[in-house]
Amino acid sequence: MPAKDRKNVVVMNHISYIDSMVIFSAIPGYFRALGKKEMSKIPIFGFVYKQLVVMVDRSSAHSRSKSMRLMWRVLKHESNIAVFPEGTFNETGRPLKEFYDGAFRLAINAQTPILPILFLDAAERWHYSAWWKIWPGPNRVVYLPEIAVGGMGMEDLPMLKKNVYDAMEAGLRKWKHYNNS
Repeated sequence: MPAKDRKNVVVMNHISYIDSMVIFSAIPGYFRALGKKEMSKIPIFGFVYKQLVVMVDRSSAHSRSKSMRLMWRVLKHESNIAVFPEGTFNETGRPLKEFYDGAFRLAINAQTPILPILFLDAAERWHYSAWWKIWPGPNRVVYLPEIAVGGMGMEDLPMLKKNVYDAMEAGLRKWKHYNNS
């Protein structure tokens, strides 16, 4: 469980529509999440979404840079930042998709630890391929050990990203079965 008195860059696997709701009970205290701008266009939901997330237009280098600066300020002065480093739903059948650099770049720049969280049952509750179907049942969350970034520079980014990926993949494989991967 994350410490309420310390800020983290929280990274989570992304497999379901329900992930965006589960994070509110999984991360104690106030936090801001990185979210894609396209979601803000959904009626009613979009208004609430804009209030809660740091939005990014992934197709724009300017927007990505601006969101990174805003996340750094939020992390330093307000709260945790939550990021799905896979960027979008993992539809591969493997435990994780390849990670983008943003969360790790942010953690190094802010010298803030990374807290990996795993959502184990999200795809069984609300699968990405059937947005209109929701199934009842448990929705387990696993907190992995915090990963320190103190003293790291940008040259350490690939190693940090790999370490977090490996820890999350091992955790998912421990708790779930994956075919041929």
